[in-house]
Amino acid sequence: MPDYVALKKKVDELAERTWDVAGIRARVNKMARSGIPRKKLDPKVMLANKEQILDRVQRRAEEYNFIFKNCAQGTAMAIMEELGQGNMEIIKALCPFPGIGGTGDMCGGITGSLINFGLFFGSDDPLDLSVMSDPRRSPILIAQRFMAFFEDAVGHMYCADIIETVILGHRLNPGESDGAMMTFAGEKGFEKCGLPPGMGARLAVDFIIDSMK
Repeated sequence: MPDYVALKKKVDELAERTWDVAGIRARVNKMARSGIPRKKLDPKVMLANKEQILDRVQRRAEEYNFIFKNCAQGTAMAIMEELGQGNMEIIKALCPFPGIGGTGDMCGGITGSLINFGLFFGSDDPLDLSVMSDPRRSPILIAQRFMAFFEDAVGHMYCADIIETVILGHRLNPGESDGAMMTFAGEKGFEKCGLPPGMGARLAVDFIIDSMK
């Protein structure tokens, strides 16, 4: 059951945050030039430092969402950076994914996370389907569990519903027109909409770290 009081408090904090625009842009530009640095993940270290890692990836997802003005890209970028996977071509491919083409459909906090489940749990061989039947590592089963947890935490999975009940408090689909986008921006929607990417990225990395046990 969503804690709407805590969600509103977080939305208000995001609306009033002073964003380090230069610092965030510098990180993005470095990865655009040099690629996402690869990491050798140590399960023991990841598990021992899980809360610190989750705090960092949540903050980064909020920041990248603000810079990109794109929840799917912001979510995916933060997780890929934290885990050392993926590339900037994936970020490019996620351009039309907020609310699934701006229709108000599936939240980018979900789609940006699902991309990373595929990168982390999927097989390098597209013809190898054995991973799909492994209950501990099946991207499909993990995605289904993640989506249920996300909905329980945020209250909804669809962008338009999240905006109405959590972000702005009224119905608005910023993707439907230039006027709607201007209204959304004027109500600090891009700042406030860091909440679903932050929560999605945090939950996704939590799932991934727990799989290392």
